[in-house]
Amino acid sequence: MKSKNMLATNPVKESRETNDYYATHPDALKIFLNKLNEDNLTLSKDIWECAVGGGHLAKVLIEKGFNVRCTDIVYRGFTKTEIKDFLSETEIWNGDILTNPPFIVAEQFVEKGMSLLEKGKKLIFFLKVQFLESKGRKLLFEKYPPKYIYLNSERQHTAKNGNFGKYTLGTLFFCWFVWEKGFKGEPIIRWI
Repeated sequence: MKSKNMLATNPVKESRETNDYYATHPDALKIFLNKLNEDNLTLSKDIWECAVGGGHLAKVLIEKGFNVRCTDIVYRGFTKTEIKDFLSETEIWNGDILTNPPFIVAEQFVEKGMSLLEKGKKLIFFLKVQFLESKGRKLLFEKYPPKYIYLNSERQHTAKNGNFGKYTLGTLFFCWFVWEKGFKGEPIIRWI
């Protein structure tokens, strides 16, 4: 039984954060990066964390030696943040893009990210498995099929406003979606 001070991120039971800011616990990225290493898949040395929030993912990437560009639509206390609206960006990025995008605009983030990447570069998003659903997204996946989908065998969690002290349990099934610019084919499913 859950104690009163242990809350799970459950958007049905409380109001959504204004900019849909639900930070990813850093351990989710550490687990994913370890799995990529096991699978002999490499990331670009330059990574753009385009919805950086409080820097939870960016800090892990920096610790691992990546050059990380950190942007967000609002400043959330992470000192390396440039205030930029990713959906308004036009400059081509010669690296990979990795983030947990705001779910309410995740489709637009996929479209924008793919338009900004050079061929062969990766777009990597941490999203609920439900992102696979809907007729509209089916069209998106036909246009941009993910190359890999990494399914977490254990629940990972996010925290509204990055408050992991308050939100300590994961209730949703999250995946890492990996697109590669120019890839055509069926996605490969991997379990973490």
